[in-house]
Amino acid sequence: MAERRMFAKSIVLSDAFLDMPMSARCLYFTLGMFADDDGFVDSPKGIMRQCGASADDMNVLIAKRFVLSFESGVIVIKHWRINNYLRSDRYRETQRIEEMSQLEIKENGAYTEKGGIPHGIPTVYPSKDSIGKSKSKDSIGNNTMSRPTVEEVQTYIDEKGYHFSAEAFVAYYESNGWKVGKNPMRSWKSACVTWEANQKKKTTNEGFSWLEVQV
Repeated sequence: MAERRMFAKSIVLSDAFLDMPMSARCLYFTLGMFADDDGFVDSPKGIMRQCGASADDMNVLIAKRFVLSFESGVIVIKHWRINNYLRSDRYRETQRIEEMSQLEIKENGAYTEKGGIPHGIPTVYPSKDSIGKSKSKDSIGNNTMSRPTVEEVQTYIDEKGYHFSAEAFVAYYESNGWKVGKNPMRSWKSACVTWEANQKKKTTNEGFSWLEVQV
C-alpha cells in the first residue's frame, strides 16, 4: 500500500465539509490515512477509538455522504479518486472485491452506489428509519413523540443560537431508537439543551475557543 495520502481542496474546503463538526472532519482525515489504495477502510470502528471519534462523527460523514458504508462494516471514502491519484507501479488493488462490485465511478471520479442511492441512509450503527425523512409519530414505550427531521432540528438550533450539528443529533438518536439512557425520549427539544451544554463543555476541555471550533 502506498505511504502517501492526499486530500483535494475542492473537497475539504467545501462548505459541506466545513459545516461538519471539527471532530467529524478529523475522523475523515484519519480514515483517509488508513484507507487502502482504493479508499476502503476495513475496521472503521477501531480507527474511531484510536482517534477518539464518536458514533456521531461517523454518522455525520455517512449522512453527508463523505463516506459510504456497507453491511459488512467496511466503509469507503466517496471522493477517494478525486483526493488521490497513484502511479500504476505504486498502486495495490483493494481486497474488498465484494464491496467494490457494488460501486460505480462517476464522471468526476467519485464513488456512488450502483443503481443510485439506496432508500434511507445506511449508518455504521444501523437504525430502522432514515435520517431526515418526513416526520412521523412513532410509539416509543408508552409515549408517542413526533420524531423531528434534520431540517426541524436545524431550525430550532438557529432559533436558539445553538452550535451543534443537526445531522449528528438526528443520526445519534435514530441509531438508539430515540432514547435517553434506557428511557424513551419525551422531548427532543429538551435533548437539544443537553447537547448544547455538552458541546460547550467538550470545547472547553479541548482548549479551543468557540469561534475556533466553528471554522
